[in-house]
Amino acid sequence: MKKVAISILALGLTSTAAMAQSSVTVYGVADVGLNLSRGTGAGNLSSISSGIASGSRLGFKGKEDLGNGLVANFALESGISMDSGASGQGGLTFGRQSWVGLSGAFGAVAVGRQYSPYYKALRDVADPFCDGLAGTAANLFVGNTRVDNMAGYTSPVVGGFSADLAYGFGETAGDSAKNRTMGASGTYANGPLTVILAHHQKENALANAHTRNTMLLARYKFDILTAHVAHAQNRDIAGNASKDSLIGLTLPVGAAGRFIASAVLHNDSSAQDRDARQFGVGYVYSLSKRSDVYTAYSHINNRNGATFKVGNATESGTGTTGINLGLRHVF
Repeated sequence: MKKVAISILALGLTSTAAMAQSSVTVYGVADVGLNLSRGTGAGNLSSISSGIASGSRLGFKGKEDLGNGLVANFALESGISMDSGASGQGGLTFGRQSWVGLSGAFGAVAVGRQYSPYYKALRDVADPFCDGLAGTAANLFVGNTRVDNMAGYTSPVVGGFSADLAYGFGETAGDSAKNRTMGASGTYANGPLTVILAHHQKENALANAHTRNTMLLARYKFDILTAHVAHAQNRDIAGNASKDSLIGLTLPVGAAGRFIASAVLHNDSSAQDRDARQFGVGYVYSLSKRSDVYTAYSHINNRNGATFKVGNATESGTGTTGINLGLRHVF
């Protein structure tokens, strides 16, 4: 009987030790607010929208310590429409992210549906609106948000420099170039300064044409504000060239608020000359570490038949003017 008791105790201690080296976290964002669109062509539109500042989501992420500095990790993240309860990203179960990977002294590798290096640079550094609210830079900039079937590598930081590489398999029999995606970014971060050069390229289904986007961006944190600048050169699937430029700022207001603003220019180099410019402002006030309220305004001036619209973190937009007022809770 004593042997059985000792065996059970040993098994319990072993399980506890194993559990201590592994963790799974449930997290998410609940974001919903009032969205007003003007200049839609079909009349003004007022709606309750989900994911205005940040896409509403429910996610699971975990990691396991494998020893010798090696860690296994994963993320499964599902988009949610708070206003209707429907799934986001076209109804995909885990349409925001779904990947598994390993990390260690060598950096990190991950395989699955992931954010592209180009998008992360635009969202996290270039855009003061962080790809949300009416003033999101993605209203004019090409977003290149997610890549399916992606193998990615993020290097460790060495002397302030790091790299982020991505390869999206086209998964077409007989020709690996068809539908293939390739992306990369190089980052230099030193104190208040961050500079990133990012590139994204997507082949079409025949591998005889591709889209291409290259962006140089920087962020500098002054004592009283943060400045953002970015410039991108683009080529669409038909070979038409364009350029996008951004200048913006983030200004703390008191202990709990921040004012954000940006001006974005789209220069169409084709014969159509369909240029556009956007100006956006916003204000975010933190009620706590997890909850904030926000408001934003943005307007796009299209030229020569350009059709850019004011969207937000999850909607592509319907008009040329957008006004937001909402509440976001992060858990």
